[in-house]
Amino acid sequence: MDRAQKEAVVAELNQIFSDSGVVVVSHYAGLSVAEMTAFRTAVREAGGAVRVAKNRLAKIALEGTPAAGMGDLLTGMTVLAYSEDPVAAAKAVQDFAKDNDKLEVIGGAMGDQVLDPAGVKAVAAMPSREELIASVVACLGAPASNIAGAIGAPASNIASILSTLEEREAA
Repeated sequence: MDRAQKEAVVAELNQIFSDSGVVVVSHYAGLSVAEMTAFRTAVREAGGAVRVAKNRLAKIALEGTPAAGMGDLLTGMTVLAYSEDPVAAAKAVQDFAKDNDKLEVIGGAMGDQVLDPAGVKAVAAMPSREELIASVVACLGAPASNIAGAIGAPASNIASILSTLEEREAA
């Protein structure tokens, strides 16, 4: 890799560290090509991406980013999983690591907060952005439907009383 290619990689990694909601660092020693492809697919389907880069270049790219404190995690064969959604990449990595013992989560960063493996697991347990939006919309819609039901209930009661009176007169 020549100097220009290294500078391009550093610039790309710097962009990843600056813009991502979460970056998860894992060791992938022992993963086969098929398993690594499955890992990349799982993270991509969750809304994230995977990047393997030299640790030295990643440490250079970390300088001046909010995630600068996670430089100590970049040792050995590391893979970076990242996403804009602060939960998506962490959840995908944790789910994959449950089924595959060769992928070891060693930490990560969420903004300027450096995460240990337990922190990544806690972030993965949180609801995703879509789940939070759905619950907020449900909470906002529930009072309106209750009000509509309360307003419609007296009219419904009057209609049922009238139909009962009509049945009595007919009988």
